[in-house]
Amino acid sequence: MGVMRQGNNVNDRRDSLVSELGSTRFRSTGLFLAGVLCTLHSATGQSKDSSQALSVSGFVDAYYSKNFADPASRTNKLRNFDIPENQINLSLAEVVLQKKAAPVGFRADIDYGTANDVVQGIAPYGTTPYSTSANIQQAYITGVIPLGNGLTADVGKFVTHMGYEVIESKDNWNYSRSLLFAWAIPYFHTGLRLTYPFADNLTVALHVINGWNSVIDNNAEKSLGLAVSYAPTGSTGLVLNVIDGFEQPSGMDTGKKKVFDFIVTQNLSDAFALSLNADYGDESLLGGLYTWKGAAVYGRYAFTPKSAFAIRAEIFDDPRGYATGLGVPRLDVKELTATYEYRFADALLVRAEARDDFSNAPIFDKDSDVNSVRGQMTILVGIVAIF
Repeated sequence: MGVMRQGNNVNDRRDSLVSELGSTRFRSTGLFLAGVLCTLHSATGQSKDSSQALSVSGFVDAYYSKNFADPASRTNKLRNFDIPENQINLSLAEVVLQKKAAPVGFRADIDYGTANDVVQGIAPYGTTPYSTSANIQQAYITGVIPLGNGLTADVGKFVTHMGYEVIESKDNWNYSRSLLFAWAIPYFHTGLRLTYPFADNLTVALHVINGWNSVIDNNAEKSLGLAVSYAPTGSTGLVLNVIDGFEQPSGMDTGKKKVFDFIVTQNLSDAFALSLNADYGDESLLGGLYTWKGAAVYGRYAFTPKSAFAIRAEIFDDPRGYATGLGVPRLDVKELTATYEYRFADALLVRAEARDDFSNAPIFDKDSDVNSVRGQMTILVGIVAIF
């Protein structure tokens, strides 16, 4: 929609962060999830072959974070999925139902937790009213059209193609998300996605969507997305993602909003890998052209199949404070994150993480002093049970 990720509502509402989700909301979500889970055993048991099977997977993700600045709001600023600090938090519980297209299938991801509240823009992280539909991270019908190498069409709500990181922490190298993931790109879209593999190492996807983080569009225009994935060698991957379209409500005299997202991955050995993610975005509004850009470099070394160490270094430039919603001119934010992980069998992932965010302006809180310091240091322990 017309705001960047969470938008200004996060900064306006963060001081009113609530720890209780509400009994009515909890009961409705619990009954909904219970109804889904009660049908899974019979649905999977009736499958006759792998092409018709309904696969079920998921996880439960919780963490504890400590901010050494001891902000009175008990929140980590400029974060998205690890905002509450000095408290044990259920970040995300997810159940994935999927039937592979043969030639027609579907996928539905059912989510609950504060991370999902951020994605959907639910208070205190936005102004979207709560409903059970907000627990659907993505749900789409998929079909394979027999053209050439096979054209895959997805229709419905799906997560964005933009960015190197994803919503699920278990699928990233670090537990916390980058500034680019939080502030430079959208979370999800509703519309049509067409994917075609031109070769074993080249795939192109075209998106016709209702804009940023939108189920119902706020204007009559459709946004377009492009994703190009190319692997020049077996150890190197290149990705170019683009999104472009009008995102402000109908009737506003504004221009388009676009983002270019570039990703490079390089496996130096079976144990050691590097990645780079760079973004540039802008939107033309009545006040002129608002831009944001940044880059993040990643490194990961696997000591054993069970343990690994990852590091991320990042810079995010928000010249007019538009992307972050802070309104601070010439804002420049950097962060450095180090993460150690250990897997107990395949079902339990434990991560310990230290992160330092620092800026050229006093945008972080210390004790009860709001916007009084230029940095925040945090540590975190995250636990993900996978099934």
